[in-house]
Amino acid sequence: MSQIVYDRLIEGTIDTLLMIGISSVISLLLGLPLAVLLATTTRGGVFESPWFNAGLGSIVNVVRSIPFLILMVALIPFTRALVGTSYGVLGAVVPLSVATIPFFARIAEVSLREVDRGLVEAAEAMGCSRWHIVWHVLLPEARPGIVAGFTIAVVAMINASAVAGAIGAGGLGDLAYRYGYQRFDTQVMVTVIVLLVALVMLIQLFGDRLALFLNKRK
Repeated sequence: MSQIVYDRLIEGTIDTLLMIGISSVISLLLGLPLAVLLATTTRGGVFESPWFNAGLGSIVNVVRSIPFLILMVALIPFTRALVGTSYGVLGAVVPLSVATIPFFARIAEVSLREVDRGLVEAAEAMGCSRWHIVWHVLLPEARPGIVAGFTIAVVAMINASAVAGAIGAGGLGDLAYRYGYQRFDTQVMVTVIVLLVALVMLIQLFGDRLALFLNKRK
């Protein structure tokens, strides 16, 4: 590979890490509260509100059902209005976040619902407020599952970032498409695949270790 391609590989890797990093933070900050709302407003939840839960759940399901490529194109006007561009790293952050937030929320919701009901009832019997139960019972007990679910969401985000890169978002996906596919450069394609696989394996390993550590501390 030429020096230009090496430089593009470094640039593409940095762009991909930026896309994933920013989108992951946004997805965590918005997806976890959404998961709490979904888990606590269901029947038997501490903020039981079946109608609210059904409406919010329907919105989440609709967004989750849209294929990422279609979602990214549909969000172009919103992305431009929000960040000023639909291309590059910033242009990819918006659709990546929108696609990942409901996905992560549903996974985290499952972890929150699996918390032992007896712990919640014990907290209620001691007179704990509903928000106290959320902060000091549900979230601490569900942490291992939430971390494992967030790891899965980030891995899925890496796959989506490659698709985003191929349609103008930059990163390794763009490099694989322009240099690997359009120019029939197998070496570039294989290198990008190796980098993406290594990134996924590192994130999965870190997430698994962190979830195991949190599980031991429960």
